[in-house]
Amino acid sequence: MRGDRTGPSLLRAGGVAVGLFLGVRLTGAAVLALVAHVAGRDPLRLLARSWDSVWYLGIAAHGYGHDLPSHEPGPHSDLAFFPLYPALLRAVTALTPLGGGAAGLLISWAGAAVAAAGIHAVGTRLHGPATGVALVLLWGLLPHAVVLSMAYTEPVLTAFAAWSLYAVLAGNWLWAGALAAGAGLARPNGFAVAVAVVAAAAAELWRRRGRVSPRLWTGAALAPLGWTAYVLWVGRRRGDLFGGYFEVQRLWGSTFDFGHGTLLFLRSMLLHGSRFVFPMALVLVAAATVLYALLVLDRAPLPLLVFSGVLLLVVLGGSGFFECKPRFLLPAFPLLLPPARSLARTARARPWHATVLVAALAGLSYAYGAYLVVYAHKPL
Repeated sequence: MRGDRTGPSLLRAGGVAVGLFLGVRLTGAAVLALVAHVAGRDPLRLLARSWDSVWYLGIAAHGYGHDLPSHEPGPHSDLAFFPLYPALLRAVTALTPLGGGAAGLLISWAGAAVAAAGIHAVGTRLHGPATGVALVLLWGLLPHAVVLSMAYTEPVLTAFAAWSLYAVLAGNWLWAGALAAGAGLARPNGFAVAVAVVAAAAAELWRRRGRVSPRLWTGAALAPLGWTAYVLWVGRRRGDLFGGYFEVQRLWGSTFDFGHGTLLFLRSMLLHGSRFVFPMALVLVAAATVLYALLVLDRAPLPLLVFSGVLLLVVLGGSGFFECKPRFLLPAFPLLLPPARSLARTARARPWHATVLVAALAGLSYAYGAYLVVYAHKPL
């Protein structure tokens, strides 16, 4: 592990990484706007009011308690959506003249920038500034990175996750726990951050034979509070304290069945064919699995392994909207550490090769992102 760089040099490097990230995402948004214009669609509406964004806007405006009728397997309740993003939407619309859609985009872009800074900090702490910049660049050019430009929760979750994991690596347990609690209020899979913090705390406790600071105990206790509080609140509201939230998710078709539903879907896809988004999702999930194996072989720090492993386990073992699985992996930025290290080495030894590779990744990210938002007509 490299030592931390402090002071102006670290700030400058972080600023370069965030600026680079915003540049690639603004370019992607421009490509999407052009494609949307050709298709006769409004790009701002597509970015601000697509799929889950509509649910969050409704919760921010009217509160919880609204269902969408559905027979397979049951009514879809807005209680499936965690409260942090609607609360931020409500605050921004109350404090500024922005409407709900514009406020959602502001929150997502700001969250993505904060996340990029945190991702850079993690990469720099572990392997130096070049890897930190490469890690941010790869994250911003993932095939599903268009979601980072939309009014979705993944940028906010990733911001909390990145800085919580950085705090763990730096030994700042109070910040790690508090940020993990915030991540748990952002999305259902935000509990992965709490699991990582608690696992790291347990390992430190074992290593020091119980002689640890009270800050470690406090941070570990704080970490799961956000996720647990919302799950119990939904359970109380539904009349089943410990099972109510999971029943809400079941009615959305989202359960953890150890991969049974995923295997059935893959069998159907192979036998009967499917639209492009499904085999692409399969390729991306398979790639994530390979990257996790490389991360393990690279002996990454325990909290990064646990965080990424929990997110990957939820994707592999959960049923539900298969086309959404790559989006669920967007916060799992540690999976990109091995290719980021390779990209940094390539950039030093053969800059032209690195440039061609980044250009190819950008072309894929922009083209596929525009296809997903403008033409696919499938949940993101």
